[in-house]
Formats: sequence, C-alpha cells, structure tokens
Amino acid sequence: MPEPVQSLELLLDADADARVRAVWRRLADADLPSQARHRGESNAPHMTLVAARGIPIPAAVAGLPLSILLGPPVLLGHGAVRTLAFAVVASAALLDLHARLWAAADPVDPTPFSAPGAWTPHVTLARRMPLIDLPRALEAIGDDGIPAVAVEVRHWDAATRVVTRGRPSAPDASRSTG
Repeated sequence: MPEPVQSLELLLDADADARVRAVWRRLADADLPSQARHRGESNAPHMTLVAARGIPIPAAVAGLPLSILLGPPVLLGHGAVRTLAFAVVASAALLDLHARLWAAADPVDPTPFSAPGAWTPHVTLARRMPLIDLPRALEAIGDDGIPAVAVEVRHWDAATRVVTRGRPSAPDASRSTG
C-alpha cells in the first residue's frame, strides 16, 4: 500500500461547491459511484494542486480568488474502472498559481501527476466508475459547465486525517479564466 500523502487543494466558492455537490447527489440517486458517498471531513469539491509525502501548509496564497471554469467530464486512469471528474479549463493564471505553489511547497517525494507539465486540473465526481455505467453517469451530470471561483487553499494530511484551511490573499489582477 502506498505511503499516505499530503496535498494542497483549491476550494471552490459556495455556489460552485453547491452545484458540484448537486451533481454528486444526482450520481448517487442514479445508483452510480459518487463522491456524495464519501462522508469524511476531507470530502469537499476541490482541485488538487500538489500531492506529496510532505508539504508545508501555506499561510496565504497570492492570486486568489481566481475565476475558473469546470468544463466537460473527463475520465482519469486506465482500465474498466476510472475516476470521473469535471475537467478544469486551464488558464495562464491557473497554471501560474500551480507552478508557484509547487515551487513554494518544495514537495517531498511528489506524485508525478501533480508536477507542472504533468498536472491535469480537475474536480472529482466519482471514483471507481465502471466504464459500462458511463452513459448513465453522463446523463446524470448534464451538459453545462460550471463557472467557479477558487477561493482558498487547504492542506490535507492523509496520515493524520487533518484538514487545515488556508487563508486567501487579497484579490488581484490574476482573477480571470484566460
């Protein structure tokens, strides 16, 4: 079993959070895998920026709030069972924020998928989604993208199961999606 990791994650504004949770509920109501079934404290719509064996907790993050767009569904992983997520439309401001947090975090033993150039920004909807159920899942998700604002960075420590909420910086000019 892999060693527990820590992560830095972007949290969404209240409206986007509620809209993602509504999608989670629709998936669960359709008797499909869904993040709605995850009852842990760490379960909130979020975008993982950095995942590693060790990451310091940031006190504040320049560049937040940051407007983003949750785009179409995407499948992550390989095989007959995948992670289903909303793709997050990459913008120069989002990629810059990711690169700056990666450099500042100086992660210990990082996961390769969170490194700049390999990172796929996304918000997870369901883990372990059988491909055979994908048509029903896409019907439950719907076709609309979700405009969102990344408002805060949190730190998740899987070993201790502790979530530490960060503080956003003052708004600045890097708030656009593109």
